[in-house]
Amino acid sequence: MSEIKYSVRSAGIAMAALFSLVGCGLQTENAKVQETVTNSETATETTVEESTAEYASSESTETETLQDTKFDITLAFAGDISFDDTSAVMQNYFAQGSVLSNVIDARYIEEMNQADLMWINNEFCYSLRGNPLPNKMYTFRANPEHVSMLQEMGVDVAGLANNHIYDFGKDAFLDTLDTLDGAGIPYVGAGHDLAEAMSPVYLEADGVTIAYVAASRAEKYKMTPQATETEPGILRCYDNTLFLKEIREADTKADIVVALPHWGTEYSTKLEEAQTVGAKQYIDAGADAVIGAHSHCIQGVELYNGKPIVYSLGNFWFNDKSLETMLVKLHVSGEKDLGADLQSAEDDTIQVEDIRLEILPGMQSGCTTVMSDGAEKERILHYIESISPAPIALEYTSDK
Repeated sequence: MSEIKYSVRSAGIAMAALFSLVGCGLQTENAKVQETVTNSETATETTVEESTAEYASSESTETETLQDTKFDITLAFAGDISFDDTSAVMQNYFAQGSVLSNVIDARYIEEMNQADLMWINNEFCYSLRGNPLPNKMYTFRANPEHVSMLQEMGVDVAGLANNHIYDFGKDAFLDTLDTLDGAGIPYVGAGHDLAEAMSPVYLEADGVTIAYVAASRAEKYKMTPQATETEPGILRCYDNTLFLKEIREADTKADIVVALPHWGTEYSTKLEEAQTVGAKQYIDAGADAVIGAHSHCIQGVELYNGKPIVYSLGNFWFNDKSLETMLVKLHVSGEKDLGADLQSAEDDTIQVEDIRLEILPGMQSGCTTVMSDGAEKERILHYIESISPAPIALEYTSDK
């Protein structure tokens, strides 16, 4: 993490110095002879006006500087999506005129775009090549043109550490990396080799550096390959050694580290020991939040050492099942020490003072995803409380 320092800027001292200069000017002019009084008064007024203007300008600069030291950024996260052309959700998308807001609530789309940074679990490959992996029950592949849907959703980083990114083999996997690169969307948790697959993605929001790290332990039969020194693939975390190493590396270079494991039992709210133990290991290694995916249903939340754990985001827009979902927002606030050079961020330091978890619950149903309101919103929040591993109270705010 960045070094923590405080800097108190002396607005009061600057103010006193300016008033002192004005006072000296007045005494000097009043000591002059009578015949120069008129000129003296004019000069004095000019001195006062200039000094006052200088003070006002200084006060404004000090106020702006103090405001600039505060930050409050929003990081948003959504679960599993599928743009597979044969999937039920995409068939509905086509039937609805290929208008995204007809299948995903416009309020969700707005929230995603308004976030400073938006992550989503990209649970398929982008390609027109390849064949389904032998003996794999479910495989998902999307036309590369559909990457524009991620852009429409405001996605800033795509999660690829999952069990469907390699569904159509090496060529389709590499096409996926090329497609996201071409769209200007960074990806995390996969790569052309192991070095890339276990490299954090560093993004910046309001001068704050956020590191995204991702890995998968989602398959009983490990069909999605882990990358090697020479071959492409994902980063796995059945054994946490490499993932913990990545988290520790990210912690030395970023102000906020978000760990994104792909784990858990499908369609079950019961947490595996690997989840409850692993999440805490990730935080102990330097993660500031753990946001999981894979189970296709939402799972519980927890705080550990004051840091949020969301065990699974569930489906966001993935299939035709009726399931609770959520968009998760992390509100990160604190203070920046702008350092000696106000024109450069190189010597700035960051103090993170608060990370607040906000959940926007909704329903995936009928191949659409809708944000919940009123009693339904409250029901889902209470449901999340009920499936969480320890007692937790989620704040409910009525709709305005």
